[in-house]
Amino acid sequence: MVAGELVQEHLRADPAAPADVTVIRKSPDSSGGVRQVDTDTEPAPEPEKDAPDEREAMLPDGGGGEAAEEEEEEERRRKRLQTRLYRRRFAVLAVFSLYSLVNAFQWIQYSIITNVFTDFYRVTNGQVDWLSIVYMLAYVPLIFPATWLLDRRGLRLTALLGSGLNCAGAWLKTASVRPDLFGVTVTAQVVCSVAQVFILGLPSRIASVWFGPREVSTACAAAVLGNQLGTAIGFLLPPVLVPNIDDDELTGHNIRVMFYGTAAVSTALFVLTVIVIKDRPPLPPSQAQAVLPDSTPEDYSYRQSIINLMKNKPFVLLLISYGIMTGSFYSVSTLLNQMIMSCYENQELNAGRIGLTLVVAGMFGSILCGLWLDHTKTYKMTTLVVYTLSFLGMLVFTFTLDLDDIYLVFFTAGVLGFFMTGYLPLGFEFGVEITYPESEGTSSGLLNAFAQIFGIIFTLIQGKLTTDHGPMAGNLFLCIWIFFGILLTALIKSELKRHNVNTGADNNHLGLSSECPGAGPSDTKTNRVKLQESVSFSRETSL
Repeated sequence: MVAGELVQEHLRADPAAPADVTVIRKSPDSSGGVRQVDTDTEPAPEPEKDAPDEREAMLPDGGGGEAAEEEEEEERRRKRLQTRLYRRRFAVLAVFSLYSLVNAFQWIQYSIITNVFTDFYRVTNGQVDWLSIVYMLAYVPLIFPATWLLDRRGLRLTALLGSGLNCAGAWLKTASVRPDLFGVTVTAQVVCSVAQVFILGLPSRIASVWFGPREVSTACAAAVLGNQLGTAIGFLLPPVLVPNIDDDELTGHNIRVMFYGTAAVSTALFVLTVIVIKDRPPLPPSQAQAVLPDSTPEDYSYRQSIINLMKNKPFVLLLISYGIMTGSFYSVSTLLNQMIMSCYENQELNAGRIGLTLVVAGMFGSILCGLWLDHTKTYKMTTLVVYTLSFLGMLVFTFTLDLDDIYLVFFTAGVLGFFMTGYLPLGFEFGVEITYPESEGTSSGLLNAFAQIFGIIFTLIQGKLTTDHGPMAGNLFLCIWIFFGILLTALIKSELKRHNVNTGADNNHLGLSSECPGAGPSDTKTNRVKLQESVSFSRETSL
């Protein structure tokens, strides 16, 4: 039988009694049963040992071999449950955020100056739109091998693949600056889209593995922030670097400058990734990480992990609602240039600035939401409120877009971005909370996969509606779906599983152990630890 590991956190009924955490180690005894050895986080004084009885005295080792083995095992267990925060976590977060920034910049750099690239490459708007859609399209089939790789090989290899492919795609783009080489730039964008698969699922993993319980949501928001900042720069710089002019030779020179600059930055960040990013710190940052195995169990099943997540009804509801909101954001970002140009002529620069306003406002929303979650742990309430405000922001943006007031569009886009983009890290953290102890990379990967699926569908349908019937028709289409997402979010049952492990906030005993073959049918099985269904996880309460 595989040895289990069980952490129980007690809230004592006697207020005068000290609130301690009891670590329980299960090990097989000689009769095949299970024996529990209790070890407090601060070891109590050992009781005086009675003289060994006659049978123990007759043993070759004096009967102390098994006790010494148990004591050694307890010491290893005590060391495993030590936690510590390392300064290196900030360097890991910064490097990841920066190369995620460059990848997001490469995603949007075509769409925001669609008219320039259609003239230079002699292609249609739809063909340029596919340079953004390919990011979403590549993610869906590749997310499963990417999250499997993250679970089996760790954070470092996944980060190297993301940063390396991003760098390779950037250099390949430098060879595509010629009107007859549109196929080369498509190939380069495909490489960058594959790199994104190894990037988007990492924020929650980096936050959980490197940051403490009081900063994990903020760290996740900061990791997502890099991607958002890249989108913002992608809205701002291309219209400045590649203005709309009639000279193809000068336009090619401007595009080449943009591509070479991107490649140089990508190369520097790949070198930093090799130097800085590691799989995990020597000691875990939180109890929720400490109780998990140090390495992937030999009997780990990625397929079983996916099945567990898809059987989790709250997570399935979150998958759909997150996909709707994030897919709407992708669609609005991709088609923003066409919407603005449809209502305001010769406003390429302002289209980029409006996109910048949308994303920068969302960056502030992300950080504020992360800080709020770390302070209150009100995951469902915060998610539902932000979702509802995003819906209202989308309605206002829709009905004010064609009022012939470009400055009003700046304001409404900022409000929309604050809530819609601010929702992104909320979905990641909420997903990790309700699926713990399943892998953060797997849950985040599935959330992103649904976001890409909805993004592709919404972009194609909204693009068709915008072309045939105008921007209002396309935006109203998104409003209907976002309202449906509000209803799904309201149905999610919020159980704060990870939070309970970190704080011991549950009134009942909280049990975590490695899964063993003898687990009964009443247990909820996972690949990493076993959560007993007798556990009553505390749910969110209003402030």
